[in-house]
Amino acid sequence: MPTSLFDLTGSVALVTGSSRGIGRTIAHALASAGATIVLHGQDEQRLAGTRADFEREFGADTVHSVAFDITDAAAVVTGVSWVESAVGPIGVLVNNAGIQHREALVDLAVEDWDRVLRTNLTSAFLAGREVAKVMIPRGRGKIINIASVQADLARSTIAPYTAAKGGLRNLTRAMTAEWAAHNIQVNAIAPGYIHTEMTQNLVEDESFNAWIIGRTPARRWGTTADLAGPAVWLASGGSDFVNGQVIFIDGGMTVVV
Repeated sequence: MPTSLFDLTGSVALVTGSSRGIGRTIAHALASAGATIVLHGQDEQRLAGTRADFEREFGADTVHSVAFDITDAAAVVTGVSWVESAVGPIGVLVNNAGIQHREALVDLAVEDWDRVLRTNLTSAFLAGREVAKVMIPRGRGKIINIASVQADLARSTIAPYTAAKGGLRNLTRAMTAEWAAHNIQVNAIAPGYIHTEMTQNLVEDESFNAWIIGRTPARRWGTTADLAGPAVWLASGGSDFVNGQVIFIDGGMTVVV
């Protein structure tokens, strides 16, 4: 049983896209708080490596993994069902899986638009829907959607990502409207510019890096570790009356002009 507001002992947490980057850090934070973790990804080799790392730190009994296509409705149903039967009742879902595609709108292929929307937005609907089906009868649950400052802002060449993250913001609200009465808290974390493998090329771009530092009041890039505490809070009993919120973790970027 939990011994503090932020103790996740006894809770099963499924974190999508958690073999690296933000998802891996959030999964690690939840495991550190006592949760049984289910790692997820599509690259089975990388997923196995992450699982091995987690098992060495937290023990094999509290670390599991599952690989499936997060954009395929049937695969999501099968994956969630496996977690419920093989690991235990899902208490926390983190919808983190996402991709980026940089190209001007006038040159953007419909296939690339669809791919980004499916991966960044539709996947959260699919996973959230399946997990809600088992959370509702139990009368409890936590769903954390990983949005972005692009939920409120826009930059050139990333239109599908911006549209998806804006959609995820309002999907969080829609989920809250339907599921809050069942004691399910649905909220979103909106990271600013976070230094990860996915953004390494931007960090190495001197002009872009200077723009980020100048545009952010905290005068630095974020790190995945900056997301750990808010994720644990939203997954824990400490946020039981927090519903439908988007928590910006951006060093102040979205509050200045």
